[in-house]
Amino acid sequence: MNLYEKNSNCFHQPGRRKFMTSLSKTVGVSLLLTTPVVTVAANLFQGNQTFTVGQIINLFLKEVSGAPFDKTVDTLKSGNLDTKVTGIVTTMFATVEVIRKAVALGANFIIAHEPTFYNHQDDTAWLEQDDVYRYKAGLLKKHNIAVWRNHDYIHSHKPDGVQTGLVAALGWQKYYNPENRNRFVIPSISLKALIAHSKEKLSIETVRYIGDLSQTCQRILLMPGASGGRRHIEEMMKEKPDVIMCGEAPEWETVEYVRDAQAKGDKLSLVLLGHAVSEEPGAEWMASWLKPKVPGVKITHLRSRNPLSFI
Repeated sequence: MNLYEKNSNCFHQPGRRKFMTSLSKTVGVSLLLTTPVVTVAANLFQGNQTFTVGQIINLFLKEVSGAPFDKTVDTLKSGNLDTKVTGIVTTMFATVEVIRKAVALGANFIIAHEPTFYNHQDDTAWLEQDDVYRYKAGLLKKHNIAVWRNHDYIHSHKPDGVQTGLVAALGWQKYYNPENRNRFVIPSISLKALIAHSKEKLSIETVRYIGDLSQTCQRILLMPGASGGRRHIEEMMKEKPDVIMCGEAPEWETVEYVRDAQAKGDKLSLVLLGHAVSEEPGAEWMASWLKPKVPGVKITHLRSRNPLSFI
């Protein structure tokens, strides 16, 4: 049993070209800060155009303090470490659609940020007789595709790859403070304009929100993904933001807190961007990070998109 299994149980939307240019600059800066000298691993691979899944995973782990972690959800969900990589796809979710596109691209290694099998630990014992699980697992096995989740490690990277990608996508690099990566103080803007800016930069069709659209916003609490209601509330208590922008939030926790804060008279708004779209720039950051590290390997970012429609 290998190290990554032992714990296991393109762009046509508005703003994408500007984002990738901004992201490339940001990744370049982060690489200079985190890799002042050429790593031993990079030297070993100079001139070698063949990589295994394990070698590519190790390239990233070498830049994360304390890696490999004793306990992590970042394990192989399919495939094995010795597989020779024919192409890499980065994505938020290794959906059936993403898997099919990877096959069409000739890629046999998917690096996903979130679970593949519908729960945080990717425990599949309870799904063994389920047709949806069996179809998806069978599709991966049929095409010999390795799937590795990069969640704990990318968030532990200095700087956090997901936050770095999102900040670049929003164009907020100059407001970023690594000592307080969730708090942003930006020039005064209305809640309506802030929402419009976020929708344009992140290619979001709709968002859910609480607040007065004419409210002035300057102090932003930016928390992509699903940090959880308690952490949202603790950060709001500490930072006193004008608005909290997050991926998703429990409606019976974060949402109710903001509703009561407004009833109390506080100037506090909430914008729910959507989990997938709020962290998608992190998966794009991963693609940009990889490209100079594995010359000769085709790397493609596939957006898994928000699966929900609104009527």
